[in-house]
Amino acid sequence: MNCSIARALEVLGDWWTFLIIRECFVGTRRFSDFQTNLGIAKNILSNRLQHLVDHGVLERVEVQQRGSRHEYWLTDQGKDLYTTLTALREWSDKWIMGKGKEPIVVKDSRTGKPVPPVKVLDYEGKPVNPKYLSIEPGPGADVETRKRFKRGY
Repeated sequence: MNCSIARALEVLGDWWTFLIIRECFVGTRRFSDFQTNLGIAKNILSNRLQHLVDHGVLERVEVQQRGSRHEYWLTDQGKDLYTTLTALREWSDKWIMGKGKEPIVVKDSRTGKPVPPVKVLDYEGKPVNPKYLSIEPGPGADVETRKRFKRGY
């Protein structure tokens, strides 16, 4: 499918995958720790970790400490998911958990202050209201995508 969201979901589109990536951001590296922290079956965990390695989100690093043969580390591609996870967490805190019931709070370690919500900004750094966003075919759009825009979404 000629859609960036659909292609991203091919790599990330299952909730175990996002939880594994979340664990990486809080320092989980070893298979046994992922399994303990998530309560995930070994076969599912093994498949998801390999999938993330195959797609360049995680790197499998050989180590010889504490009985572990290898660990899983976020690649630069994986680290770029931080904004996505932050936006997803913020959405859930607002619409599902509710104000004052946030399970975690993210703070800037330099200032101790909460990190402001993720926003879509214009070129001047000002938030853009979604009603002012326009969507049009990009340079990678295929013929079908261009046709859809001609007839209107």
